Amino acid sequence: MVTLPTESYKLAGRRVLICRPEPEASRLARQFQAAGAEAHVFPLVEREPLPETPERRSTILSLDEFSHVIAVSPYAARLLLDELDIWWPQLPVGLYWYGVGAGTAKALAEYGLNPRKPDEGWTSEALLKLPSLAHFEGERVLVARGEEGRELTRKTLEARGARVTVMPLYRRFCPNYTSAQIHNALKTFAPDAIIALSGETLNNLIALCSNCSHNLYDSPVIVPARRIADQARAAGFNAPCIPESLADNDIVAAVAEQLTGRDGDTGRAK
Repeated sequence: MVTLPTESYKLAGRRVLICRPEPEASRLARQFQAAGAEAHVFPLVEREPLPETPERRSTILSLDEFSHVIAVSPYAARLLLDELDIWWPQLPVGLYWYGVGAGTAKALAEYGLNPRKPDEGWTSEALLKLPSLAHFEGERVLVARGEEGRELTRKTLEARGARVTVMPLYRRFCPNYTSAQIHNALKTFAPDAIIALSGETLNNLIALCSNCSHNLYDSPVIVPARRIADQARAAGFNAPCIPESLADNDIVAAVAEQLTGRDGDTGRAK
């Protein structure tokens, strides 16, 4: 699919429910509005930084003992870099930096680093295909992430010989919406498409859907990976779709493609 400027996608009159966290949700909403769509921001995951602990400070201060540093999301990257600014005016040399996807790599690059990222994809599975993460001889790897998350990266790298330290930097939680707010988002707004860019977001959406009258299961739901597309289907959603990337413009393009049928069914989520 060729990526066009957002304004090229004709989404006038279409309603898009954006369930990702802020500030990303409002930024994406502006892209949809530029394409003529009506966007309703309804985050189903919020994030807040965790307070510093002596253990985390010790990990940061021993950064020079690590060989590889992985950030699992742009938010994790930004929080990590904020802490490094405090304790490391000049970063140790010789570290390999990684972003799970292009957005995370961009956050690291904006700090002046030269991060590695998957050639294709933006998942842990894609990251783990990088040759520099294929084999270890006891090297230390730091993984900056949320309080809870998938253990695939840690377990895989440990199986390959790495000594992995997971550093939780934030926690995720579902906002406490009222019944009226849920009804307004799912029933009254009646979205033509839904943006749910994490497994946790999708699970929270599924939980809300089970307690609210709606007609969403035939609406395209944009998800980040095949694994989550399978979760969506298992929950009853008939049209999960994986975009070309998680860049805002590609998400808009995926919705336009699904709603207009301009390019037909790409089969990416199959």
